[in-house]
Amino acid sequence: MLLSAAAATAQEQAGRAQSPASQRPPETVKPQTYSSELIRAGEGRFMAECGFCHGRDTAGGETGPDLTRSMLVAEDFRGDKIAPLLRSGRVEKGMPSFSLTVEDTDAIAAFIHDQKTKMEAVGGGRRGVDPEDLDTGNAEDGRSYFNGPGTCSTCHSAAGDLAGIGTRLQGLQLLQRMLYPTGAKAKVTVTLPSGNTVSGSLASRDEFAITLTDASGERASWPIGDVKFTIDDPLAGHFEQLGKYTDHDMHNVYAYLQSLR
Repeated sequence: MLLSAAAATAQEQAGRAQSPASQRPPETVKPQTYSSELIRAGEGRFMAECGFCHGRDTAGGETGPDLTRSMLVAEDFRGDKIAPLLRSGRVEKGMPSFSLTVEDTDAIAAFIHDQKTKMEAVGGGRRGVDPEDLDTGNAEDGRSYFNGPGTCSTCHSAAGDLAGIGTRLQGLQLLQRMLYPTGAKAKVTVTLPSGNTVSGSLASRDEFAITLTDASGERASWPIGDVKFTIDDPLAGHFEQLGKYTDHDMHNVYAYLQSLR
């Protein structure tokens, strides 16, 4: 039994070692420092040109990888590799070319290196989540949970609105959409003391007041105790589900959604 336990522990450690997000990023080959003015200028240019894909802090975004883990960045010295890449792009990987001045590329390189230095100073290897870190669930168990009473299939269909979702979304983006969806707005109908009703999108609600935005874009608010109201929130089921999921449930459903291609 002890031998089996030791073997299992070794396998778990090996699995973690293979996880890209759990490994330390490559060290900078030639450490370098930059002026605070150049770093600030680079931060502005980076957020304007690169932040959408690579994140505002260079640690990865919607479609771009974590630059603090990039071997090209690790081997770069004062922009000698970053600048040519910015100008030529990598169209085959979805990265466009940029028309930037030497001053702009120098500043962007300075910001990237400064962020990499800060990340290294934090310690520990985990700074993000790679798809391999999430692939621990069982798709068949996830399908059973998805189709269970009072769960996902109450509102969603694998052959309908979720058809092909495993192709459209992968990794953390899919898990985030599954657990914390956005986009659909809650609708509210307020019944006034006169009996008249006002409807619109829910703007806010607390223990004191309820506020909506009507079709014209105008906001209206009433004290909670003065009116009656009903709220239709298409995302409510997702947030209720958060209180029911176990960790295994979440990864199993994720695995099932990932299989819908």
